Amino acid sequence: MLWAGRTAIEIAAAVRRGDVTATTVVEEHLHRISQRDSRVGAFRLVRKQAMDEARAVGDRRDLADLPLAGVPVAVKDNLEVAGEPTRGGSAATSGTPAREDHPAVARLRAAGAVIVGLTNLPELGLVGFGDSPYGVVRNPWNLARTAGGSSSGSAAAVAAGMVPIALGNDGMGSLRIPGACCGVLAVKPGTGLVPPPADDWDGLTENGPLATTAADLSLALSVLAADPALAEAWRTGHRVEPKPRMLRSVWADDDEVWEPQPPQDSPEPFDLRVAYAPQPLPPGLPVDREFQAAVRAAAETLRHAGHTVVEHPHRLPAWLGPAAVATWLGRAAAAADGLDRHGLERRTRALARAGRVLARIGLDGRRGRERWSGYGADTWFGDADVMITPALAALPPRADRWGGRGLLPNLLANVRYAPTTGPWNLCGWPAMAVPVATHSSALPIGVQLVAPPGGEPHLLALAAQLQAAHPPLRPPGFS
Repeated sequence: MLWAGRTAIEIAAAVRRGDVTATTVVEEHLHRISQRDSRVGAFRLVRKQAMDEARAVGDRRDLADLPLAGVPVAVKDNLEVAGEPTRGGSAATSGTPAREDHPAVARLRAAGAVIVGLTNLPELGLVGFGDSPYGVVRNPWNLARTAGGSSSGSAAAVAAGMVPIALGNDGMGSLRIPGACCGVLAVKPGTGLVPPPADDWDGLTENGPLATTAADLSLALSVLAADPALAEAWRTGHRVEPKPRMLRSVWADDDEVWEPQPPQDSPEPFDLRVAYAPQPLPPGLPVDREFQAAVRAAAETLRHAGHTVVEHPHRLPAWLGPAAVATWLGRAAAAADGLDRHGLERRTRALARAGRVLARIGLDGRRGRERWSGYGADTWFGDADVMITPALAALPPRADRWGGRGLLPNLLANVRYAPTTGPWNLCGWPAMAVPVATHSSALPIGVQLVAPPGGEPHLLALAAQLQAAHPPLRPPGFS
């Protein structure tokens, strides 16, 4: 029986039962990576230690209690993995191996996951493309197109069936953009749920998982959040109290946890107020008509599932765009600070230089962020429980060496194709990307689901309902 291509829940359950060993599972996935990654470029590093670590999982006394027993996981290369250098997509960063795991990585390992490799990202995670000095990450659906960014390799690795779950992070859309590009689920948690990266972009960036099913995504998020109740949120739309069968905790400091149940055909019925905004952007920023149609179709799917669905008539305020861009450029300047500029790409130097210029004249986006996070987001969002918007505004650009280009080409390309995600980082609200359709170009179409703080269970459950109506597909040639 082949295990590469199966869900994380299926793999973990089989390893816990003894139907398969963690070493067999990891070996199959490493073989698949060796076969497929030369076309995609998802990984900067495939870990030689993965097989030894899989054997160690099999020897654990608590194997029967591990939520992610033997599950191969890929980690974005800006999060520390003990014994490996954390390069952040840059030749200017240190090649010294990390001394210990990032807390999010440590939680994955504690739950039984095996880290099989570190995934590529654009230099310092600054753009929505997948190119860096370590190569170009290509979209498995169309190798001529970018996989998005900045969690480029993580999304591509999941889409191409090389791992069932990957870890990335999101500062202005860096999980949702590649998730939408590559046709996989990706969730940016709200502020404080998951330990953030060391450089969290002044509170804008959150770590989160990518997966092909809502059940896998819920399980991964529950491990990262050390909240076992989230593992069942995809069914019900809320956190579920522990089941009667209790297992020793591997999540955090809790005393008990229950074994995640196998997926059902569809989640339990529940009723939310859902708003949909096919074109939420200010005038001058168009949205692809097929992307707008996908938002309407997703809304109709949820209406048939029993939710109260209304159209949101308002566009985002025009002042929010400049605030988001100024914030982005300011974070580029901060990320590049202290690194040898001669080791940085032309794009990074240009973005950082623009950020420093804006800071000198007092245009750092801070006032706009405060205005939006203080009351603007809540006022604009209204009384909905969840809102549906396009995840992207245009098709993913070509997979190319964008890092060798200057400020204007990168700025325009990013703003034109991926402007819908950043507002929800500025206020710290949870949001996710869910694939729901296929474009006439044969690329996947993802919608964005957004919820007020604490709304992650609603997002996961709606994603499950959308998936029940629009089952996930694999890219051609990667089934």
